[in-house]
Amino acid sequence: MRRALELAARGMGSVAPNPMVGCVIVHNNQIIGEGWHRKFGGPHAEVHAIDSVKDKTLLSEATLFVTLEPCSHHGKTPPCSNFIVASGIKNVAIATKDTFSEVSGAGIKYLQAQGVKVSVGILEAEARILNRRFFTFHEKKRPYIILKWAQSADGFIDKKRVDGEHGQFKLTGMAAQVLVHQYRSEESAILVGRRTIEIDDPQLNTRLWPGENPLRVVLDPHMKLGSNYRVFTDDVPTWCMVLEQPEIKQTDTVKLCSEKTYLNDVLRHLYEAGIQSVLVEGGKYTLNRFLNEDLFDEIRVFKSENLLGDGLPAPTLPSGKFDECCIGKDILLIGTF
Repeated sequence: MRRALELAARGMGSVAPNPMVGCVIVHNNQIIGEGWHRKFGGPHAEVHAIDSVKDKTLLSEATLFVTLEPCSHHGKTPPCSNFIVASGIKNVAIATKDTFSEVSGAGIKYLQAQGVKVSVGILEAEARILNRRFFTFHEKKRPYIILKWAQSADGFIDKKRVDGEHGQFKLTGMAAQVLVHQYRSEESAILVGRRTIEIDDPQLNTRLWPGENPLRVVLDPHMKLGSNYRVFTDDVPTWCMVLEQPEIKQTDTVKLCSEKTYLNDVLRHLYEAGIQSVLVEGGKYTLNRFLNEDLFDEIRVFKSENLLGDGLPAPTLPSGKFDECCIGKDILLIGTF
């Protein structure tokens, strides 16, 4: 199952809104086939794994290990549970049940009804963490939310600026910047507040990493931003989230939100559009709004060795247990699930 999880992770950034799934087929303690879901709309992991087995006569005596309950409905592809039964496999080990309403145990029941021996729960925690975006989306009815910021060694996210001063100020080096672009390629959307656009005029794309550009979401309640900023002048989609006003109508790029439920309305629009995850990149006011409303699943902090002495203080991490991981001298990742 660990090998199946390793294979599943290869689908990161390529299979959403589908989950990442890996599959390994074992005969007499030897792997005879393996596969993973490679691209949205393409064959699922089980199909790749079964097709990779050279001697199909071994399948009736083999065990199929898969990281997620095989699907039982027609989507972009036929049901994998049917394909497994047709292949002659009689033993299936599943890491975790699929809580998507179209599956939700139906795949397991079908396999069992066809005489397949099914076991569930092998490395379940690891499998749920791998697909935490997928499970959060279907169970909490909102995207998985990652808060990200960079801060100096003395706790500032920006230098002290004089009135009207604009332009990007980078706290971390190129390795961290490339990693951020990788992170962007792994999520469905990036979200920032109006002030970040005004001050930094960022591109918010994946130009430093060979991945897909996510949807860009800008919180601009009173629609103060002009159309000259870079997020509005290239070909990458951008949504503006604004408060309901008589003179403003909802369009493909403008989404209307209520003042009292603003952030929840933002997340509702994203959920209804099938956006499974969002990387919140700032600025401080926006990050604090998500923190204060307890709307986050994970926090990633990039900590520089540089000292600023003064500036804009970084958000305060919430109390609780965090896992910490150092990657390079200027990166500190802090995550919670």
